Amino acid sequence: MLAAAIAAAAIVALLGVAPAHAAEVEGVEVADSVKVGGARLELNGAGMRTVYIVKAYVAALYVPSRSPQPEVLLSQKGPRRLSLTMLADLSSEWVVQRFVAALRENCLEHELTKLAPRVERLIDTMLTLGQTRKGERIDIDFAAGATSVSVDGHPLGPAIPGEDLFTAILRIFVGERPIDAELKQAMLGR
Repeated sequence: MLAAAIAAAAIVALLGVAPAHAAEVEGVEVADSVKVGGARLELNGAGMRTVYIVKAYVAALYVPSRSPQPEVLLSQKGPRRLSLTMLADLSSEWVVQRFVAALRENCLEHELTKLAPRVERLIDTMLTLGQTRKGERIDIDFAAGATSVSVDGHPLGPAIPGEDLFTAILRIFVGERPIDAELKQAMLGR
């Protein structure tokens, strides 16, 4: 048994395989990288969102090229992922209300007007969740020119076209008026 463990460790060392996760936040293991749309994305940062005294979720941001600068992250092209691992059972209405309020805080009026039909589709998709459950992972991915949502790896609704939609969602977390200032710093890797 010990010999097998040593042999496995030697193989991992020879192949240069990195550990499966880079961090742990509130008991949630956060992968150091993920694949989205065929591209390998790096963990930029991860942190916890607390609302009043409720630990709501752990958010992780995956990008092609890590940066501590919000403007660099917002201008990156190609696949990206925002991953939310639920720390509490929350209604999808509660999540959507905060999401919409944060979008309004971080987008100009003309941007919101342009995004409105796609934001409605995203809201409809999110509302199909009903109740989020502790431990569920909701991934919001941008790949192949569209934003898609999945829960524990299972697609939820159709992909919604337009990179500007994903950028608006990302502003909620790392924009000028983030949903949570401490979470923003964590997602920036600071």
